[in-house]
Amino acid sequence: MNILVTGGCGFIGSHMVDRLLSEGHKVTVIDDLSSGNAKNLEHHQSNKNLTVNIVSIADYEKILPLFKGIDWVFHVAALADIVPSIERPLKYHNSNVNGTINVLEACRHNEVKRVIYAASSSCYGIPDNFPTPESAEIRCQYPYAVTKYLGEEYCLYWEQVYKMNITSMRFFNVYGPRARTSGTYGAVFGVFLAQKLNNKPFTIVGDGTQTRDFTFVTDIVDACYTAAKREDVSGQIFNVGSGNTYSVNRLIELLGGEKVHIPKRPGEPDCTFADTTRINTILGWKPKVSLEEGVKIMLENIDYWREAPIWEPASIEEATKDWFKYLGK
Repeated sequence: MNILVTGGCGFIGSHMVDRLLSEGHKVTVIDDLSSGNAKNLEHHQSNKNLTVNIVSIADYEKILPLFKGIDWVFHVAALADIVPSIERPLKYHNSNVNGTINVLEACRHNEVKRVIYAASSSCYGIPDNFPTPESAEIRCQYPYAVTKYLGEEYCLYWEQVYKMNITSMRFFNVYGPRARTSGTYGAVFGVFLAQKLNNKPFTIVGDGTQTRDFTFVTDIVDACYTAAKREDVSGQIFNVGSGNTYSVNRLIELLGGEKVHIPKRPGEPDCTFADTTRINTILGWKPKVSLEEGVKIMLENIDYWREAPIWEPASIEEATKDWFKYLGK
């Protein structure tokens, strides 16, 4: 098939491209490289089944013709991370909400058969129940979460009104090779691996007993591909998680190294843990990569983070001051 991946040069998107090419599909990528990296697809540069377009999903007129003849779309492109979304909410809205509407309209006018939306478990905020089901109350804590949730709502609305075939996948704490290395303080693995490379102590938020549903990127991709093959799940939402939840202290044990504690932050849950009953039951999907296996793979690929920023308590305090300013009680 002809398949388009928005954000295909990014962390999750590039792994999606890997999978699609391995399955024999022709892949078109749209990415403006605002958070993606062209190097993530360098290993496919001689593959005639891949076409990369450096363009923003916010530019509707430019992306519209790229959807002609496309069968499936995986909409992964988005601005991520908490702090910059607090600092620049309009930029996030333009990318994650307006950009999503542009993608949906491009799909509609080109009669794309199947759309998979990369949603975020951040919409649950600080939930009451663990594991957390798809029916849990929406409690977005910061602009990034709001924009990803609004994108999902638009997807489900377009599915209903324009009779498009769309499924939303809510990702939990994705990690793996090629995770972002931007100058933004964000994903825990990028922070920790750069610290390990430079013999710096790991910066543990709070006491480290908080747990996260760390889900390996190839499992995320497999769930999306599995859902795409099922046209009968249009309009549905699926959590995608690891089937477990792990403490940050456990992660440090696996990475190995010294640690230092920094203040707990407002709006962060003590636990993230996906209830994956729906995706297990309806799609027959289950994750394959354990945390132990995933961390081993990360350490084998640790050189990827050699150019990543090195975070220390003082620089983290400076980078997150707006977090405490606006989200603190």
